[in-house]
Amino acid sequence: MTATPARTVAVLSDIHGVATALDAVLAEADVADADRELVSLARGGTTEIPDPIAPWAAQQLCPDQVALLAGLPHPVTLDVDGFGPVLFCHGSPRDDEEIVLVDTRLARWEEVLAGLAPDVATVVCGHTHMPFQRLAHGRLIVNPGSVGMPYGRSGAHWALLRDGVVALRRTVFEVEAACADILATGYPDAEAWAAFFIRSPAGDAPALSTFAPRDGRATVAAGG
Repeated sequence: MTATPARTVAVLSDIHGVATALDAVLAEADVADADRELVSLARGGTTEIPDPIAPWAAQQLCPDQVALLAGLPHPVTLDVDGFGPVLFCHGSPRDDEEIVLVDTRLARWEEVLAGLAPDVATVVCGHTHMPFQRLAHGRLIVNPGSVGMPYGRSGAHWALLRDGVVALRRTVFEVEAACADILATGYPDAEAWAAFFIRSPAGDAPALSTFAPRDGRATVAAGG
C-alpha cells in the first residue's frame, strides 16, 4: 500500500545548537533535526574544519544519541502533496558535504542531479546557510538557510512546503537570550561565536565568495 503523501513539510537545517532559535521556530511548526558530523566525531573521527565546537559537541552525546543519529538515512525521499517525491539532503543528493550555491553553473548541477529518479522534481538541500530557490535542469532546488547560524541576515531561516508552494521563512528570536544560552553551555570561544553568528550574522556576499571555489567553478576557470 502506498504511503499517504505529507500535506505540509517544515524544513529546518543547520541549527548548530542554538536552542533559542530552534524553540522560536518550533513554536510555528513541528520539526526535528540531526547532525551527522557529530556521529563521526563521537566515534573517534576527525574533521578538517578548524572548529573546536563540533568536537566539543560530539563529546556531549550519550551512546544512545549517537546510535539514533547514525541510523538516520541520507538522503531521504518523501512524497509531498503538490510536489510529488521530494528529495531531502544536506549538501547534495550524492554527498552531504558538497557545496552547491544559488549561482552554481548548470553543468555542475547536471552532475549533482545525475542519477535521480525522473519523478523527483524537487530537491531540498542545506549546508551553505543561505536560503534560495532556483531551477536546474527542470528540477526545483530549495535551500531553507540556517536556523542557528545564518549567513546574510539575522533570524532563524527555514522553509515550508505546502500545496505545491515553497515559502522561505524567517523567524525572529531573542538575540541576547540566545547569546546568554550559548555562553552558559561552555562552548569553546562561545562569546566570539555568539557575537559573529548571532548578534551580527556573517554576510551573504563574503560567504558566497568563500564557498564559490568549492562548487567546481575554480577548476573550470583554471582549465580555461
